[in-house]
Amino acid sequence: QVQLVESGGGSVQPGESLRLSCAFSKQILDDYVVGWFRQPPGKEREGLSCISGKDGSTFYTESAKGRFTISRDNAKDTVYLQLNNLGIEDTAVYYCYAESVVFKTVQELCGTGGTSAMGRWGQGTQVTVSS
Repeated sequence: QVQLVESGGGSVQPGESLRLSCAFSKQILDDYVVGWFRQPPGKEREGLSCISGKDGSTFYTESAKGRFTISRDNAKDTVYLQLNNLGIEDTAVYYCYAESVVFKTVQELCGTGGTSAMGRWGQGTQVTVSS
């Protein structure tokens, strides 16, 4: 089974940026839709952005539009999430999630259907924004 490993989190000040990475353990990014989610302390998990490893199509939720950018590097089997102009409200554990393109589109993963038992989660990476 594929494993996902997130990295790139850390502690930053308001207004700064971070780039999160989600690396696949196998060379199969083309077969997956990948989403970034986050869970702030004491709150429910929310979706941010999704990308198709197959065709690069993307979807952004309202929480991510304007400040976050998702991208992929199929040669490295890695998906990135660029976080710009971070605010205190962005403090959370950030997770990546992957599900086969057979079962999900980017719109379904981020917009409507959400995650399921068919997909895989990474272990999460902590982002802390404080002054």
